[in-house]
Amino acid sequence: MGPYKKLIIPALAAAAALAVLLKLGFWQLDRLAWKEHLIAQVEEGVSKDPVPAPRPKDWPAIGEETDYRHVEVTGRFAEGAVFYYIALSNPQGPVGGPGYMVYAPFTTADGWTVLVNRGFITMAIPPDLKAEAITAPQGEMQLTGLLRLSEKPNWTTAAPADGVWFARDTAAMGEFLGVSETRLAPYSIDLDAAFTPPSGLPEAGETIVRFKNDHLGYALTWFGLAATLVGVFLTYAAGVLWPRDRRQV
Repeated sequence: MGPYKKLIIPALAAAAALAVLLKLGFWQLDRLAWKEHLIAQVEEGVSKDPVPAPRPKDWPAIGEETDYRHVEVTGRFAEGAVFYYIALSNPQGPVGGPGYMVYAPFTTADGWTVLVNRGFITMAIPPDLKAEAITAPQGEMQLTGLLRLSEKPNWTTAAPADGVWFARDTAAMGEFLGVSETRLAPYSIDLDAAFTPPSGLPEAGETIVRFKNDHLGYALTWFGLAATLVGVFLTYAAGVLWPRDRRQV
């Protein structure tokens, strides 16, 4: 078998692998453009005037582009509270460090419920101040804040305990509070800083606007593997076409 025939199968395999790697690289570049557009859209939405929070008929259409939308809702706080663990390294207000976001059920004027993140309290808060901080205000009110999509825990997420969650799983929080799943919004609302009570706790307005955007790194990885594959194949092909013993003649 001639040296060129020996290269047919390896060349076909290398070409197929190269096509796959390039496709993955360009797909990540497309995802990068989509994510940058989404981030720009979110940053613009955060600064806009609030719009009505999505109602039950709107829930099926909610997607990632909805996250961090500035919304408003009217209703009353119901009893109960759950906590979402977080460490604020760069708080907007005077209180930071390890602590909890206080989530309370809010029954809207239309009868459905949404979990409202009233703000941050520290882990070191005295019991009497904690009891005061987690007691929601009474009466009908209009709230404004940022819509946040629910999170689903993964295998590394610690299980909730004593009403403390380590993922923003609104469905599980609502079930713990006894809220009907069919009437619970698939999102929560982080209150604007203006809703921080006179006592200063819970400290509202502590939303961390953040999107994971590793697509450029992934794209460079796939293109780097493609370049490596080309180099390896060319080295192999050179060895087949010009064996070392022939080159030494």
